[in-house]
Amino acid sequence: MRPTRKIRVLIVDDSTIVRKILSDSLAAEPDLEVVGTAPDPFVARDKILTLDPDVLTLDIEMPRMDGLTFLKKLMHFHPLPAVVISSLAQPSCRLALEALALGAVEVLAKPGGPYSVGELRHSLAGKIRAAAAARVALRPAAAPSLPPARVECDAAANAVVAIGASTGGTEAIAAVLQWLPRSTPGVVIVQHIPPAFSRAFAARLNERSPMEVREAADGDALRPGLALVAPGDFHMVLRRSQSGRFVSIRGGPQVCYQRPSVDVLFASVAETAGPLAVGILLTGMGSDGAQGLLKMRQAGARTIAQDETSCVVYGMPREAVVLGAAEQVLPLSAIPAAILARLPRPEPIPATAKA
Repeated sequence: MRPTRKIRVLIVDDSTIVRKILSDSLAAEPDLEVVGTAPDPFVARDKILTLDPDVLTLDIEMPRMDGLTFLKKLMHFHPLPAVVISSLAQPSCRLALEALALGAVEVLAKPGGPYSVGELRHSLAGKIRAAAAARVALRPAAAPSLPPARVECDAAANAVVAIGASTGGTEAIAAVLQWLPRSTPGVVIVQHIPPAFSRAFAARLNERSPMEVREAADGDALRPGLALVAPGDFHMVLRRSQSGRFVSIRGGPQVCYQRPSVDVLFASVAETAGPLAVGILLTGMGSDGAQGLLKMRQAGARTIAQDETSCVVYGMPREAVVLGAAEQVLPLSAIPAAILARLPRPEPIPATAKA
């Protein structure tokens, strides 16, 4: 039997210490090989041509040429899966999300400060594997027949939209939300993303969406026109009280190697909203969300999985399809209209109540 080819990694960072930490973190992985390192994009350009890596890690703030400029050139002339390594400062988080919009497929916090080398070793290899499986030439684009300003949503006010995604999901979620009108019932979102980046991600979605979007806080009430994003490294669950639905933010063990976990959110939506919910599982590596989407469907919710052609990584949606969890499998461009069509409508007012 022919041995499986290792994933070849090029590390691009101006810090000698960081280059060593990243290299050492991958050294024990049997399926990964660091074929080279580069202190800046000019050296990286030459090494890409000579070493032919499958994936590169990319710092954003570097001398001679910044990471975003290099990424634009790379995606134009030589598309290659990139994992962005960024500091936790909010300006750097925003730049990292811009990198994802330009074609990078994963983001990871730079080691140092509150983010330890041990945490890096736990997550870096998985990010590299996900990036290697990604289709980097793909750009999410949702294009329903009507622009957002001309679309209205007459769904029941107590309906819920639940969205889960991982690799490639930051742009896929944006492509969906930008076509959901402000009158859409409350939306809850889990995107696999490191701590600190989730706040910048929510802020970026808020700029691009008719709805209000923000990072969720414990106890936030869900209402029409509001989308809540699970904070990085915390699970988010939907709860119900006499006054309505709210989210609970909590710790706990990882589920499907993830925190926040889509399965955790979807299972809570199945329990608290049942047939009043629509669940959507978008692009991502692994299986997180598949079991949760199945629970939603079994509880009477309408369920949608993104199709293979439009996914950056067809992992999580594929697992949902295999389980029979997805009522429909649709391209990303068709999902916003499908959400609006499948949301439950308000109960008609009895004639006696009108009198």
